[in-house]
Amino acid sequence: MRKNQCQVFFVGAGPGDPELLTIKGKRCIEQADLVLYAGSLVPVEVVSCAKDGAKVVDSSPMTLEKTHKAILETVKKGGTVARVHTGDPSLFGAIREQMLLLDRDGITYEVIPGVSAAFAAAAAARISYTVPEVSQSLIITRVAGRTKLPPEQALKSLAKHQSAMAIYLSAAHSEQVQAELLAGGYEGSTPVVVAYRVGWPDEIILKTSLEGLSDAVAKAGIKRQAVFLILPGQGREPVRSKLYSGDFTHSYRK
Repeated sequence: MRKNQCQVFFVGAGPGDPELLTIKGKRCIEQADLVLYAGSLVPVEVVSCAKDGAKVVDSSPMTLEKTHKAILETVKKGGTVARVHTGDPSLFGAIREQMLLLDRDGITYEVIPGVSAAFAAAAAARISYTVPEVSQSLIITRVAGRTKLPPEQALKSLAKHQSAMAIYLSAAHSEQVQAELLAGGYEGSTPVVVAYRVGWPDEIILKTSLEGLSDAVAKAGIKRQAVFLILPGQGREPVRSKLYSGDFTHSYRK
């Protein structure tokens, strides 16, 4: 850690499995004087590597102003801070508002990427988002709730692309997700993966169809901390990629 150059590190903790924390992220936590972690989403095991004497604080009940105050107090004393976020900090991590405050106060910081739940879920379900000649794009989004969405980013509008989707923060709105995607043009038979608390000991990975999504979620009693993977083309006859095809040449293979 470049302790003399950087004062705050935003660390992506991954989806929940402590072993999915990056080496760099772990080192930042180990050397920090203050470890601020989102305890509602980040298991305490992820930050258990903090050094003796470090202050480890669950930020779940804290406001933006309180977390910033805690960071300021540590930095003014010459210490460093590991601000630990679930998954990857750049995705629904609310780091922009935190970085603006740090910029305002002249505090240096670095962002350490982490494994997002969308990719941990795909790995756990053993699927690929892309299907050659069928789906080559991935949309990462959420359903509108207390945080509003522009109309053109509503699920029904995004569905017209017929691409794979990873839908976050929508476990309590599975019926709405299902209705909007069907209305937008996805077939009812489109494969769907529901990944609940992926990377945690109580992880649940459900495979269903779009038309069965809300029933599957209700039956499993899932109301939060799940990501929905919408996977068009997964059930079709597989098409091999060109990458390893014998008749496909590139600079490393003639």
